[in-house]
Amino acid sequence: MSRGERMSLKLLFFASLREALGQGSEELDLPASVHDVAGLLAFLAARGGRWQSLGTFRNLRYAVNQNLAQLDTPLRAGDEVAFF
Repeated sequence: MSRGERMSLKLLFFASLREALGQGSEELDLPASVHDVAGLLAFLAARGGRWQSLGTFRNLRYAVNQNLAQLDTPLRAGDEVAFF
Protein backbone atom coordinates (compact mmCIF):
# COMPACT_ATOMS: atom_id res chain seq x y z
CA MET A 1 0.00 0.00 0.00
CA SER A 2 1.45 3.34 -0.95
CA ARG A 3 1.81 6.27 1.41
CA GLY A 4 -1.49 8.09 1.87
CA GLU A 5 -3.56 5.19 0.52
CA ARG A 6 -6.44 4.08 2.71
CA MET A 7 -7.27 0.51 3.66
CA SER A 8 -10.87 -0.71 3.76
CA LEU A 9 -11.90 -3.30 6.38
CA LYS A 10 -15.12 -4.89 7.53
CA LEU A 11 -15.55 -4.78 11.30
CA LEU A 12 -17.89 -7.06 13.25
CA PHE A 13 -18.89 -6.52 16.89
CA PHE A 14 -20.39 -9.27 19.07
CA ALA A 15 -21.96 -9.74 22.50
CA SER A 16 -21.79 -6.90 25.04
CA LEU A 17 -19.45 -4.94 22.78
CA ARG A 18 -22.17 -4.87 20.14
CA GLU A 19 -24.61 -3.46 22.70
CA ALA A 20 -22.13 -0.86 23.99
CA LEU A 21 -21.31 0.41 20.50
CA GLY A 22 -24.88 0.25 19.25
CA GLN A 23 -23.97 -1.58 16.06
CA GLY A 24 -23.03 -5.04 14.87
CA SER A 25 -20.85 -4.19 11.90
CA GLU A 26 -19.18 -1.39 9.99
CA GLU A 27 -17.22 -0.88 6.78
CA LEU A 28 -14.28 1.35 7.58
CA ASP A 29 -11.54 3.08 5.63
CA LEU A 30 -8.35 3.36 7.67
CA PRO A 31 -5.34 5.59 7.13
CA ALA A 32 -2.13 3.95 5.94
CA SER A 33 -0.66 4.48 9.43
CA VAL A 34 -2.80 1.61 10.83
CA HIS A 35 -0.93 -1.66 10.24
CA ASP A 36 -2.16 -4.09 12.89
CA VAL A 37 -4.92 -4.87 15.40
CA ALA A 38 -3.35 -2.62 18.06
CA GLY A 39 -3.33 0.30 15.63
CA LEU A 40 -6.95 -0.39 14.70
CA LEU A 41 -8.00 -0.39 18.36
CA ALA A 42 -6.17 2.89 18.96
CA PHE A 43 -7.76 4.42 15.85
CA LEU A 44 -11.25 3.36 16.95
CA ALA A 45 -10.75 4.55 20.55
CA ALA A 46 -9.56 7.94 19.24
CA ARG A 47 -13.05 8.45 17.81
CA GLY A 48 -14.05 9.26 21.39
CA GLY A 49 -17.39 8.70 23.09
CA ARG A 50 -18.58 5.13 23.14
CA TRP A 51 -15.54 4.03 21.12
CA GLN A 52 -13.25 4.74 24.07
CA SER A 53 -14.97 1.80 25.80
CA LEU A 54 -12.94 -0.60 23.64
CA GLY A 55 -10.11 -0.18 26.11
CA THR A 56 -12.32 -1.04 29.08
CA PHE A 57 -13.63 -4.42 27.95
CA ARG A 58 -12.07 -7.20 29.97
CA ASN A 59 -11.02 -10.21 27.95
CA LEU A 60 -11.59 -8.47 24.62
CA ARG A 61 -10.77 -10.91 21.82
CA TYR A 62 -10.32 -10.29 18.12
CA ALA A 63 -10.19 -12.36 14.97
CA VAL A 64 -8.88 -11.46 11.54
CA ASN A 65 -10.54 -13.36 8.72
CA GLN A 66 -12.05 -15.77 11.26
CA ASN A 67 -8.68 -16.63 12.84
CA LEU A 68 -7.95 -15.60 16.42
CA ALA A 69 -5.55 -12.68 16.36
CA GLN A 70 -3.08 -10.88 18.60
CA LEU A 71 -2.45 -7.15 18.90
CA ASP A 72 0.47 -7.42 16.50
CA THR A 73 -1.51 -9.32 13.83
CA PRO A 74 -1.05 -7.38 10.56
CA LEU A 75 -4.06 -6.03 8.68
CA ARG A 76 -4.54 -5.89 4.92
CA ALA A 77 -7.12 -4.25 2.70
CA GLY A 78 -10.31 -6.31 2.58
CA ASP A 79 -9.75 -8.08 5.90
CA GLU A 80 -12.68 -8.86 8.19
CA VAL A 81 -11.95 -8.04 11.83
CA ALA A 82 -14.27 -9.35 14.53
CA PHE A 83 -14.31 -8.15 18.14
CA PHE A 84 -15.94 -10.30 20.83
